[in-house]
Amino acid sequence: MKTRILRRTMLSVSAVAATLSLAACGGNLGGGSAEGSFPNGPVTMTVGQAPGGSTDLIARSVAEGMSESLGVAMPVENKPGANGAVATKEVEGKPADGQNLVLLNASLITITPMTVPEDEAVTLDDLDVLMGLSQDDYVMVASKDSGLKSFDDVKNSKEKLSFGTTGVGTGSQLAQALVLAQADLDGTFVPFDSGSPALTAAMGNQVQVTTVQLGEAKPQIDAGTVVPLMVFSDKRNEFMPDVQTAKEAGYDAPVAQYRAVAAPKGLSEDVKNKLVDSIEAAVKTEQYLAMNEKSLLTPHEISGEEVVTEWNGLAKKYEDLTNEYDIDMGGE
Repeated sequence: MKTRILRRTMLSVSAVAATLSLAACGGNLGGGSAEGSFPNGPVTMTVGQAPGGSTDLIARSVAEGMSESLGVAMPVENKPGANGAVATKEVEGKPADGQNLVLLNASLITITPMTVPEDEAVTLDDLDVLMGLSQDDYVMVASKDSGLKSFDDVKNSKEKLSFGTTGVGTGSQLAQALVLAQADLDGTFVPFDSGSPALTAAMGNQVQVTTVQLGEAKPQIDAGTVVPLMVFSDKRNEFMPDVQTAKEAGYDAPVAQYRAVAAPKGLSEDVKNKLVDSIEAAVKTEQYLAMNEKSLLTPHEISGEEVVTEWNGLAKKYEDLTNEYDIDMGGE
């Protein structure tokens, strides 16, 4: 009996020693779990846009929430270039182990392929899309000094107007081009390299009309330096309920910016489920909800499968519309 008790005691001591040894090596105490399980160390979120913009803010907010539920660090790396293509292609080439994610802009999939050679276009085929996040609406605004108060004023203007966009191949360009083509309007088209200079140009009446994301324009709309003409959403935006939609005005221009989280193709079901559960937890946190409201984002939290169906459908619709109205997205 004594020998049996002694043997059990020795086995218990050995187990404790092994546990302490594992913890000393990092174990599963915040730095990652044992090799072969997930997560095994920090999970990196790559963003194809520069720091400070709405895409970056969304990525950092989601990463913060996911880090809490996964129990590991979740650094955000900005690798801007080609509307997110540089970052996305880099993540596509990484192992499908869940340790590397990318924050996607829908325009990279739905619009950019119309502006680049086929072999440079990014598709969703090489990605596991995990979950959709939000909808960022565009708004057409006019310079206060232009005297334009409505889109009817734009149509009835006797002057040749200048129209700014946030750049070639963007949702801003597509939304505005569709409405102007359907209204049979011509003008001078000025692509800027982002929303800030496009909005600044309208504030200074360097262009009379421009289309930017609502979060960028709202402070200037509230200040009275620009006048909202229409929003490009299927129904009125909750943050600007008095502004008509393009659809209400009779135009087919269903253009918005959507975001989603994706990973390299080939995730195991276990890893994929853990990541999806983590994202679902992140979008319910107070800090994420506060960021959404401050950035004037409309929640659009749909499954990865729904994202693929929606974005591929939008890509086809946009291609059909640009062909129908003879719009060249390569430059205006």
